Amino acid sequence: MGAILAWIKREPILTVAALAAAASCLFVPPDGAYLQYIDLRTLALLYALMVVVAGLRNAGAFNRLAHAACSRATSARSIGVLLVALSFFSSMLITNDVALLTFVPFAVVLLGLTGRREDLIRIVVLQTVAANLGSMLTPVGNPQNLYLYSYYGFSAAAFFRVTAPVWALSLVLVLALCLLLPNQRLTVALGEKPALDRRGMALYLALFVVCLLAVFRVIEWPWMLAAVLAVLLVLDRTALRNADFLLLLTFVAFFVFSGNLARLDAVAALLRRALDGREYLTALLTSQIISNVPAALLLSGFTDNARDLLLGVDVGGLGTPIASLASLISLKLYSRTDGARTGKFLASFTVVNVALLLLLSAARLVL
Repeated sequence: MGAILAWIKREPILTVAALAAAASCLFVPPDGAYLQYIDLRTLALLYALMVVVAGLRNAGAFNRLAHAACSRATSARSIGVLLVALSFFSSMLITNDVALLTFVPFAVVLLGLTGRREDLIRIVVLQTVAANLGSMLTPVGNPQNLYLYSYYGFSAAAFFRVTAPVWALSLVLVLALCLLLPNQRLTVALGEKPALDRRGMALYLALFVVCLLAVFRVIEWPWMLAAVLAVLLVLDRTALRNADFLLLLTFVAFFVFSGNLARLDAVAALLRRALDGREYLTALLTSQIISNVPAALLLSGFTDNARDLLLGVDVGGLGTPIASLASLISLKLYSRTDGARTGKFLASFTVVNVALLLLLSAARLVL
């Protein structure tokens, strides 16, 4: 029982999704229609991108990038700007959670070397909001974008018309917050460049391009998946395990839950009425409770307003720590550092997130 409770504590979103799916099956017994619930394209793309991005990370590409960017920093502020910018811009391609898994530990090491550990809370909080906001620009920036891009059949141009204005404003606001960091001069000595597996990087960059071609519908997703599987089976078989399979199971569980709800006429009608004209606010508030990825999966089946739902779950990644799974990653990484002050981190996190959420929600009315 202790092991089960520990697992539930580690995977609360999956637990809720599985319980919700199981409960919905009591009202809609399993049948052949269940197969239509599952968005195989989204699952295939998400799996392939996770494997390929993990390969790039293992090849040392991101550590080399961080080392090169920060080696010439001359002040605490410039270090903060570079670390935050790395999280913001990289998240557009490698996802917000991978950006934080890579650059938050780098920030911990770097600030320790420079004797600026007192800036760690502010910089990690800014890295977190930067990754969540930077990732909104592209379909591959985060799981909810990838799903909604596929579900609503966005064209690339239509998708960027929705996300680019809020993304650009987010960049301005995040950089403005970086200016509040202290500007004391310092010397950074990072030592030798991190090792880089050039062969591995070339392989995974090529596979990443194949994934992007499938995302933007230049090639069909089954061909993309077949290519990734075939190449890695021959050249790097162990890499096929480098995916968050629990996240994929969470998607499947919410597909079942939302699919069953759509077949319950009274529930479906209630959700459609609740969303009608309030898609952005509903998505934003739902994200605060169950996180923005499940919110996108749950609400998409009950509205055709793709624009407001997309913006609602993306901006909805701000706010509470649970609003974005990437934020929980930052919280865990910070809490494991020596001398961590988790209470102070959460206070700073809340102030910055709520302020940005309110500003971006107000700006959305005129953008």
